[in-house]
Amino acid sequence: MTKIIKVFIIIATGCLLMSACGKEQPVTWDLDNLKEIGGHPVIIEGEPKVIETPNGKAIEFDGVDDAIFLDVHPLAGMTEFTVEVIFQPYVDGPPEQRFFHMQESDTEERVMFETRLVEDNLWFSDTFIQTRGKNHTMYAVGDTHEVGPWYHAAIVVDGSTFKNYVNGQMELGKEIDFKPPEPGRTSLGVRINKVFWFKGAIRKTRFTPRALTPNEFLTAED
Repeated sequence: MTKIIKVFIIIATGCLLMSACGKEQPVTWDLDNLKEIGGHPVIIEGEPKVIETPNGKAIEFDGVDDAIFLDVHPLAGMTEFTVEVIFQPYVDGPPEQRFFHMQESDTEERVMFETRLVEDNLWFSDTFIQTRGKNHTMYAVGDTHEVGPWYHAAIVVDGSTFKNYVNGQMELGKEIDFKPPEPGRTSLGVRINKVFWFKGAIRKTRFTPRALTPNEFLTAED
């Protein structure tokens, strides 16, 4: 057996036994249909619609009773993570919108993206994590954005810090004692308990089991 083959076998064995190869590979969900997202069956609430955008299909929500649910928590088991979402808030949406929500089963431990709409067709990001029974809120009231364009938003947790970003710019950060989530559920377009509906569209989400830097993020055009 040649030395090259031996090295290949060692690497392959490590991948199988330790999940060392590809353990940091991201998982992308393209929201381009109403049957399955990321290989997971979709549960529909209301009448969300698949729409065409300049950068691919997206799912549109009416801000009243449209949402989709999936019986999976995409961050389950991650000790650190980056979760990204590409979305478009619409004018005249509700003032408070919980548009992307991941939560453990049978607990209140969760990770959430929210928007707050204010005067002059502006919005700001409100991201939230509950872990180890403690609430951590990033209420970026000082960083407003125009309603209408497509945006990229990210939550980055490295195990000890929690940061949120819009279009690659960090808005807030704080210390956090993060516990890897247990399996659970996800909702898009509304909070899991069906309050605070979202008026707008979501095109893509991505989950990476490490803390990315902004130059590794997706963009609003992806």
